[in-house]
Amino acid sequence: MVKAREWSQKTREEVIALHKNGNGYKKIAKLLNIPRDTIGSIIRKFKLKGTVETLPGRDRKKILTATAVRYLKRNVEKNPRVTAKELKKDLSDVGTEVSAQTIRRALHNEDLPSMPCQNSQAHPLADSKSKNKKSRLQYAKSHVDKPQRFLGQCTVVR
Repeated sequence: MVKAREWSQKTREEVIALHKNGNGYKKIAKLLNIPRDTIGSIIRKFKLKGTVETLPGRDRKKILTATAVRYLKRNVEKNPRVTAKELKKDLSDVGTEVSAQTIRRALHNEDLPSMPCQNSQAHPLADSKSKNKKSRLQYAKSHVDKPQRFLGQCTVVR
């Protein structure tokens, strides 16, 4: 069954104090208006762990080590135009297999651009040697006198 809520540390300490004074589970449950099973759980945890504090849980195992993250950070700072796929290949050469998305996520957590430079094929309009350069320039010149309201209605068709 799913845990509904966590009792405050003060309440758990009261349970332990009453238990140490010789009170039974039923009596503690009635005094504090807490379910009897919960009283049992609190006391079992205290006997096992020796504390009523909330202990940290187990986290998911990290795929990238701190060393690998530093390596990625150093590469991106040295060459900001490197792609996540290139970084993935570099890591796989040294034996760490991760996805490009994992690399982006790690860079984002390090406050670096999570999407380092992408291939120019992915953004053809950003390419300075694009075959559409003349037509885009012509379109811009023809619409330079249009009001801002008109430009807001323009849509890009790819």
